[in-house]
Amino acid sequence: MDNDNWDDWPERWVGADCDVRAAVSAIPREVKDGFRYDEVPWQRFRHFCGPGEEIPGLLATLASGDAEAADEALRRLWTSLHHQGGTIAVGALAVPFLLRIAATTRPELRAQTLRLIAEIGRCQHMGDGSREGLLQVAEEPLMIEGSTMCPVDWTIQAARQAVTDDLSLLIPLLCDPDPAVRSVTAYVLAAATGELSHVSSALRSGLAKEDEAVVRVSLILAIAQLAREHQDEHAPKWARGLWSDPGRPFEVRIGAGLAWLCLVTDPAPDELRAVLTDPGTRQYDDLLQPVPWLTWIDPTGAGLRSCIAEMLTADIPETVFDDPWGDGPLD
Repeated sequence: MDNDNWDDWPERWVGADCDVRAAVSAIPREVKDGFRYDEVPWQRFRHFCGPGEEIPGLLATLASGDAEAADEALRRLWTSLHHQGGTIAVGALAVPFLLRIAATTRPELRAQTLRLIAEIGRCQHMGDGSREGLLQVAEEPLMIEGSTMCPVDWTIQAARQAVTDDLSLLIPLLCDPDPAVRSVTAYVLAAATGELSHVSSALRSGLAKEDEAVVRVSLILAIAQLAREHQDEHAPKWARGLWSDPGRPFEVRIGAGLAWLCLVTDPAPDELRAVLTDPGTRQYDDLLQPVPWLTWIDPTGAGLRSCIAEMLTADIPETVFDDPWGDGPLD
């Protein structure tokens, strides 16, 4: 693209061949359901390591009965479609097929396949445990992916629409026997852009009967993410009702406390600070590290601790992000 073409970028490219949103929305359902990869314009886009035409072969291998080959294909798909926290346009083309593979693949691959779908449809969020950033999905409008020159948010929008188009495949996975699958399914559903009352109802229904700590927190954060993005004015009261109730499981109070902080701009009340800095909260560091929103905050295992520290110090002027438990700086 020469400099003369930047004046009306990206507006002039809306709906053009380089607009991945148009490419994904044009894929007929029968093509998705039949895994008819040859009818998808992979050649228009690159992945992080090579041409887009390589992706269908990896998808086919992932869906195959060869366990060792499928494992390797998933590893390569992660490398190709989610590099250093970033997402790339051709990944959105893969989402409809990844969804169908996740619904039918070997159980041990399901969670990681779903996790890849979620990351394709989310902004680069590694290390951002702030009140503004933890539940954010959209990318800055002018952020581009260098190898394709496609706005990153176009990829995110396309992937999210693909998720929304196939909610019927995802919602049943909230009842999967594997807690990891239920947790990551909530993470994917939090990116939905339509049928929001249906999605929120499914998440709340799941929370009401869930007994696994990681899944409970994931469901709470998914409900809060949808509410935050779509400005549900009732959500802060719902979250406060959870964290302020001493009869709730402690992980529910922790998750709801994080959710409430992301839903409002008010300073954290003393009652909430007491919950999040209670010495008993420390035992949840390792337990809740698999919660998808927390995993990337600190991959060393201190995701919850780092997130709480950042959120609770954000409304205290000129404060170093010290450990709220009083152990000193988190670094």
